[in-house]
Amino acid sequence: MKYSKILLFMATLAACLLIGIAFGQDNLNGGNVSPSGINPDMGLSGMLNWLDQPVPSFPWYTTGGAFYSQAVPVTTFSPFTEYYTTSGMPIVGGIISTPVKFDITQKTPSNVYYGAGVGLPYTQYVSTVPSKTNDLWVQGATNWTQYVVTPVGTLIQLVANAPVGGPAGFYEIVQTNTNAVKYNTYQFNQGYNTMNFNADQVGRHMLYFVVNNQPSNVVVVDVFAQAGSTTPVHTIS
Repeated sequence: MKYSKILLFMATLAACLLIGIAFGQDNLNGGNVSPSGINPDMGLSGMLNWLDQPVPSFPWYTTGGAFYSQAVPVTTFSPFTEYYTTSGMPIVGGIISTPVKFDITQKTPSNVYYGAGVGLPYTQYVSTVPSKTNDLWVQGATNWTQYVVTPVGTLIQLVANAPVGGPAGFYEIVQTNTNAVKYNTYQFNQGYNTMNFNADQVGRHMLYFVVNNQPSNVVVVDVFAQAGSTTPVHTIS
């Protein structure tokens, strides 16, 4: 009986390790190994499948730099139109606009999305994710996401949850023909904050913030020139 318990424990540990490996796939680079055949818990299996959905596969990491000057058709942006607007106040002298307190009870999202996969109801998300984490989202008309494809020159609205308010370091990593790291400080209110981000440079923009020494998740905004568009392409200095 003693050996049977040991074997059972080892088998369970092995299963957990396999789930962890599957869970750790790089979603932004197309990892799509499904752990559903490993985990017998259908609820957890469904969440892991949802987290593992790949985003659109763009050749960001090729040499030569020609990819960054290519315009893409309007259909590239179709799945993300609720997350950006073509009008609004541009950001001057910073990465984002001044954070403003956001009342989540007045505009609760229907679903939240990681990557381009199946959404999870917001009520299920808040009951699953620890409330003490710093979170960053792109706010849409009815949903939130952590990945967006948008035309250059548009404006997106970010929502940040900072359980402990105070001074925040906000970071932007811009990947074009060369990489640039931008940093600025802002005052975050305790709880939910909203702010604007201007997607005025073609490239991959990776955004996150740090409050109370705790970094948030990374929001990825892939910005392209739209084929046939007359929108001028600005460069962030």
